[in-house]
Amino acid sequence: MNKELTPQHQPSLEEISPPDGQSMKGMSEMEMQGMPEPSAMGSAQASPVVSSLRQQMIGVQTALVEKRHLSTTVRAVSRVAYNEQRIAHVNLRVSGWIEDLYVDFTGQHVKKGQPLFTLYSPELAATQEEYLLALQALDDIYQSPLPYVHQQAEQVVDAVRDRLRLWTFTDAQIEKLEFRGTPTTSVTIYSPMKGYVIDKTAFQGMFVKPEMTMYTIADLSTIWVQAEVYEYELPFIHGGQTVTLTLEAFPGETFSGHVTYIYPYLNKKARTVQVRLEFPNPHIRLKPDMYGTAVIEIDRSPSLAVPDQAVLNSGRRQIVYVAHEKGMFEPREVTLGVKVGSFFEVTQGLTEGERIVTSGTFLLDSESRLMGTSNMMGALGMGGVKMETAQMGKMEMGSMDMNGMDKKIDMKKVDGEESQ
Repeated sequence: MNKELTPQHQPSLEEISPPDGQSMKGMSEMEMQGMPEPSAMGSAQASPVVSSLRQQMIGVQTALVEKRHLSTTVRAVSRVAYNEQRIAHVNLRVSGWIEDLYVDFTGQHVKKGQPLFTLYSPELAATQEEYLLALQALDDIYQSPLPYVHQQAEQVVDAVRDRLRLWTFTDAQIEKLEFRGTPTTSVTIYSPMKGYVIDKTAFQGMFVKPEMTMYTIADLSTIWVQAEVYEYELPFIHGGQTVTLTLEAFPGETFSGHVTYIYPYLNKKARTVQVRLEFPNPHIRLKPDMYGTAVIEIDRSPSLAVPDQAVLNSGRRQIVYVAHEKGMFEPREVTLGVKVGSFFEVTQGLTEGERIVTSGTFLLDSESRLMGTSNMMGALGMGGVKMETAQMGKMEMGSMDMNGMDKKIDMKKVDGEESQ
């Protein structure tokens, strides 16, 4: 007897869908839409809730965010230097020989207008003679009825007089030359300013040229001090600040000055910036190349500030933990200003009166990151399990279909053999 076996009905993927009628494909899409983005997962932090007992165990301490009157002290290694604005060089504009040397050693104090040396110069002698001749010619044509002749003669006198001035003749020397009526064989060179001779190359009987510097004179009544300030301290330094200087040469004494200039370049090896200070030096006690310590007291206006131990710096952002009721601690990103002493100025992220964690922040941060990671991993795990279950079910149903078809083929073969 032929037995016709009806194929066993195999359930399809749609028929094993959940009771609410959603397909597995729809569920997987829904789960994926609820999962956080990878970028959000990398920086996610939760707000941990810590009991009072555990807060005591991990040493959590808090403080109020408030405006503080911040002050600190900047100390900088300093070196006394010459005031570059009070240095004069004595050069000649003609060649000649030094006859008499009046200032003859380095370190000598000179006054403005004091004679330095006398110079014999053939060029100067010839120019003096030319000036006297121009004056004589002007006198000779005084009675001439032609106006332009007087004008030309006066122009010659003025030109020669200007040349004498350019060759270091003073007006007083020119007047003496006019009164005397004969040129001098030598001319006296005077000091252009008061101060101390810090360099001298002039010697008696020496032949000198215009490119040579005879004397360098420095006025030491006002002195410069070059201070080396670290780059992170630069926000505290500005022109006009009062500075106190201490020197090893005068223990227990202080000198008062002020900031005059901040140089626009950095010492890349020491990571310092040079700051110029200026000090009065009436008794010449501060001498160039002395070393000392410059002290600048920083006093900033009141601003919101938090202790430096309350800030967690990840490199990309700064986090503080804000304490709420019932033991909850909120991680909050803040924008910081300069650091003054052991406090950071806060420009954004906090308001006055909030309470922040100042101790135990690392343990709270670990707890926050762990909670955030666990939440995300849970979401990822649920979506992955459901998707994996659907795939496994599909594979099992496919296996069932193949087994059913094999059984159907075998039974048809048996029925055919029996009918024969």
